[in-house]
Amino acid sequence: MSSRTTSPTAVGTLSLRPLDVLTDAGLVHRWVTHPKSAFWLMSDHRLQDVEREYMAIAAHPHHDAFLGLRDGEPAFLMERYDPAHVELVGLYEPEPGDVGMHFLVAPTDTPVHGFTRAVITAVMRELFAEPAVRRVVVEPDARNTAVHVLNEAVGFVAEREIAKPEKRALLSFCTRERFREATGEDL
Repeated sequence: MSSRTTSPTAVGTLSLRPLDVLTDAGLVHRWVTHPKSAFWLMSDHRLQDVEREYMAIAAHPHHDAFLGLRDGEPAFLMERYDPAHVELVGLYEPEPGDVGMHFLVAPTDTPVHGFTRAVITAVMRELFAEPAVRRVVVEPDARNTAVHVLNEAVGFVAEREIAKPEKRALLSFCTRERFREATGEDL
């Protein structure tokens, strides 16, 4: 996935670029250790832990991290992974064209109405821009009801809860067609 600018939204122009661990680790550390990011499960991580985590992702052939920008300023984080090799190995039967995704909107004291929805829509649009992607897979914490509602709004359907080593997760899927129906996006 190269850096692409999404179409302008009501909350600004959103774009993605590959995460540069050496440059972005301090910023990402502040985001993932913030109390509002508790479901990211990194609240006790030191800067070196975050650097190590994202260096491992950068070196992994089936996992990528991207920094999301709003009007050119860092505003969210997105990870893309192949669930046949990362995160969900042995927990479900992957299908050809599956891609896994995580996203985190930067914690802020001045939230912008509709921003998180615009971010997940832009992330999904970016993932589906790859013709081989047929379905996006997510596994958020089962207790994170806010993200479940957001996922459903862009077309995800929850399948079942699964036990991961670090959490109880809600395995959910979104096909191209469901995303198009839920959002009106023309892919």
